[in-house]
Amino acid sequence: MSNHLPFRVAVVSNLLALNRDLSIRSLSNLEPREMRVILNIGSYMPIKSADIAYQSRIDSTNVSRAVKVLLAKELIISEPDPKSKNIKYLSLTTSGTTLYKQLTEALEPRAQALESVLSEEEKASFFQCLTKIEAKAEQLLSQQALSFVNQGLELPADQKELLRWYKKSQQKEC
Repeated sequence: MSNHLPFRVAVVSNLLALNRDLSIRSLSNLEPREMRVILNIGSYMPIKSADIAYQSRIDSTNVSRAVKVLLAKELIISEPDPKSKNIKYLSLTTSGTTLYKQLTEALEPRAQALESVLSEEEKASFFQCLTKIEAKAEQLLSQQALSFVNQGLELPADQKELLRWYKKSQQKEC
């Protein structure tokens, strides 16, 4: 398994899970998905849930669940778009901003420590490799979903979303 790329990426991803780091976990009683969503909102607010899902590749059901928790904890607010009442923009509340700052301050030393094992050239190369792997993974999953569609099978919502993401990323490349 040590030479199996998806396994190795999954191992690193598991090690980097936000709730594995006690300094981060001690800041709130949020689950990793809620932390990822609040970090995304804090970085890009105001932002739509669909944009969070696309940027982070968290399916919209999980983004929606995280948003409900964050709204209930009054860490975020949801405001309708003045042009379309169906579109809601998410922003941090004062307490959400405080938590966002605490999270980013706790994450920064970890990011620096992890990046310190790579030279600037290695880091640039690593990010290029990750970009290629992400694109290929998205392509493979989308092709698989399309093969199901071509067989006349109904796709689950997360697979439909994956196809939307793939099409959106293809349009950005053009």
